[in-house]
Amino acid sequence: MRRPLPLFVLLCLVSLPACSDSALDYIRLPEGFHISLLTNQVPGARAMTWGAAGTLFVGSMSAGKVYAVRPNGRVSVVAENLQMPVGVAFHEGDLYVSAVSRILVLRGIEKRLDAPPPPEELPVRFPSETAHGWRFIAFGPDGKLYVPVGAPCNICRPDREKYANLQRLNTDGSAREVVAHGIRNTVGFTWHPQTRQLWFTDNGRDLLGDNQPDDELNRVSRAGEDFGYPDCHQGDIADPEEGKTPCSAFTPPVARLGPHVAALGLRFYTGEQFPPEYRDNLFIAEHGSWNRTQKIGYRVARVELNEDGSLKRQSVFAEGWLDANGQVRGRPVDVLVAPDGALLVSDDQNGAIYRIRYGKP
Repeated sequence: MRRPLPLFVLLCLVSLPACSDSALDYIRLPEGFHISLLTNQVPGARAMTWGAAGTLFVGSMSAGKVYAVRPNGRVSVVAENLQMPVGVAFHEGDLYVSAVSRILVLRGIEKRLDAPPPPEELPVRFPSETAHGWRFIAFGPDGKLYVPVGAPCNICRPDREKYANLQRLNTDGSAREVVAHGIRNTVGFTWHPQTRQLWFTDNGRDLLGDNQPDDELNRVSRAGEDFGYPDCHQGDIADPEEGKTPCSAFTPPVARLGPHVAALGLRFYTGEQFPPEYRDNLFIAEHGSWNRTQKIGYRVARVELNEDGSLKRQSVFAEGWLDANGQVRGRPVDVLVAPDGALLVSDDQNGAIYRIRYGKP
């Protein structure tokens, strides 16, 4: 069973948009965990990645900017005037940034934070539609850059080689290939620290009612797998418009995460600051529903797995960004393990990065 969820009340270190009624005052965590504000100077904060020298890079949705949070807490802009630069990925000294149809690179960025270089554009293009066009990106254990391309609609049957898939390419933009099909819109993926298998969240379609379909947690076991979109949702719901192939033909999800929770960023916990039972657990940021009658999500979920990768248990780890009256106090987007073992959570509504740790405050 889940532990009791005591309330941790924390003073604002710097003013949130509504500091007098800080989102942190309402966050509930398992016993022994504490949350604090790392910064609130990253408007529209979305995906996060670490640089080699301890710089935290943060993409944004609506601000058009990419931010650098230095170890001393100073925040600066390293790129701006970009189209939805949500995704950031660091590789061999360079920062890769997604901007809908383009992938940009800031060379040697950590040595040039005070005078960022102009972004270089990789010689590769992705679809320009903005519907599901913002892209989380990350480098895999194979050294390749993974880039998702969502469906350009709620439900439709687009060209499967161009849309509703997950692709990978070399650092120079060459050798692009599709890794997995049938993915409506993933805004978060990661690799298991032991098996190196790719895991991702997928947002279910809208307009099938409040309670279906669930968002999905999926695992890629082999290149070319198909996870069902647009024919099948959550592993067992045939789409009433596009369900032409039975659900049994597709790879089912490892876990159903809830209807319209908007599961986005996820990471395996690889630190040592949390208790041992949290090691290799998945933490998933739930951005929250946008058109459900009763709101759901707005929290960080915890998923425990069996040794074979099957679902053992799922629970809520951090909640309170949505109160009992339906008021939204924040929207978690991404999670990231810090070098010291703390867990960072980005919140695009408040332009904030939170830090969750275990032990004394």
